[in-house]
Amino acid sequence: AMFRLMVTHAKKHPSLIPLFLIIGSGGVGAALYVMRLAIFNPDVCWDKKNNPEPWNKLAPSDQYKFYSVNVDYSKFKKDRPDF
Repeated sequence: AMFRLMVTHAKKHPSLIPLFLIIGSGGVGAALYVMRLAIFNPDVCWDKKNNPEPWNKLAPSDQYKFYSVNVDYSKFKKDRPDF
């Protein structure tokens, strides 16, 4: 019902089409980023029985940030003990 209302408004006022596209792409981008955080972030633990502390299994060369400026993670050495 809401989509049909948006289509009727877009037909009456074509200048609203870019607004709908920008708002829609922003919502999709936000949803994809939240999904990325939920799946790949080491702070999120989905399986507490087999891997209760996933942040301890990260190697220093693992890049878990979305974007890092001027950092080459492949050159990092392990300088902490295993738990």
